[in-house]
Amino acid sequence: MDLDPVLLARIQFAANITFHILFPTITIALGWMLLFMRWRWLKTNQRPWLTAYRFWTKVFALTFALGVVSGITMSFQFGTNWPGFMEKVGNIAGPLLGFEVLTAFFLEATFLGVMLFGHGRVSERIHMLATFLVAFGTTMSAFWILVLNSWMQTPVGYEIIDGEFHVTSWLEIIFNPSFPWRFAHMLLASFLTMSFLVAGVSAWQVLRRKANPSSAVALRAALTLAALLIPVQIVVGDMHGLNTLQHQPQKIAAIEGVWETEKGAPLLLFALPNEAERRNDLAIGIPKMASFILTHEWDGELKGLNEFENHPPVKPLFFGFRIMVAVGTMMLLVSWVGCWILRRHGWQPERAPRWLIASIAGMTFSGWVATVAGWYVTEIGRQPWIVQGLIKTADVASSTPAPYIALTLAGYLITYAALIACYIGVLRYMAEKPSDTYDPAPTGGAAVLGGAQLARKAGEA
Repeated sequence: MDLDPVLLARIQFAANITFHILFPTITIALGWMLLFMRWRWLKTNQRPWLTAYRFWTKVFALTFALGVVSGITMSFQFGTNWPGFMEKVGNIAGPLLGFEVLTAFFLEATFLGVMLFGHGRVSERIHMLATFLVAFGTTMSAFWILVLNSWMQTPVGYEIIDGEFHVTSWLEIIFNPSFPWRFAHMLLASFLTMSFLVAGVSAWQVLRRKANPSSAVALRAALTLAALLIPVQIVVGDMHGLNTLQHQPQKIAAIEGVWETEKGAPLLLFALPNEAERRNDLAIGIPKMASFILTHEWDGELKGLNEFENHPPVKPLFFGFRIMVAVGTMMLLVSWVGCWILRRHGWQPERAPRWLIASIAGMTFSGWVATVAGWYVTEIGRQPWIVQGLIKTADVASSTPAPYIALTLAGYLITYAALIACYIGVLRYMAEKPSDTYDPAPTGGAAVLGGAQLARKAGEA
């Protein structure tokens, strides 16, 4: 059987981006949650906030490390599998990636050391500032990466000379038509992913009878944040969809399974897209709802896939989008029901129904599922183009033989599976058997308190 090297290279890059995106999706928002915990500790002088801050700082460090390593691997693949990409758009992509390193990565790496090891050694204000700069750095990293990705989806501000792209306006490139909605959508996805991770781990501690007072405050903060942000994400997602309909109508047609241009298109709850016969089998839908959602008119017109000479594969987009929406709906239900019930129990999770705590724990990594599904929809939806409408993916692939790519792909998959298993295992170990916590006194002094001592002092506070 002949292997397609371009397809293998795409799968390899997809494996790398899938693994990599798991960790920045957590750290982008977790930095701001740490800043909130730090601020609450200084404002209230309640020990559970400090304990929560120190525990989740360790999780941040672990997650940050894996994100850095996998990010380097992704950059490496630009040269090994996609050399033509940088040859053509290096004048745009190179500076944007450089800005990400200079304004974000160096900022994170520098002040992460102060955040991890400076408590009790520097003043409270300096340590608070370090935490802020780490959080700001992670957000700036997302900013520059999404600028480049959004430009690849909606390219503007360039000219082509001898086959190479040159900048005519950095302002247009940075604030390209899809960037504001993609950036907002990704930030909200990060905060939701982080919220369910924090809430899920805290709920797991309750289930395993390993909870301490910090588990309750972390659970309350995370679940409340999720309940507030999910409606905002729905609104931003709707605006993002309208923007995509304007600039990439073929992607929307694939998401909705619309083959022929029609008015009053139904919203398909389930179907089996049949690309060979260009129709949907076993379709179950709500009449006119897709047109209403996307055009805000009941009889709004949606272009069908048959209108486009080049369009993305339908099944990955059709099912990927529905997985994302289904997980988002579960997030909404769990966060709202959880907040309502836990509030009735005075935000004491030990007193809440066990099924509720188990449900929250079961949603620990739900943000990963929704984020990866959404990212697949975004990236596969651009195919067959690597820069929408301008450069095809196959035109920038390397000449590396397919067996070599297949061999490295297998190595990546095995390594990534092992690393994810180790990450989850370490996270579980940290949650169930937390180490002794270095707990500075409110004045900046230091004391080493064991887990039982910390819980008792928190109760006294």
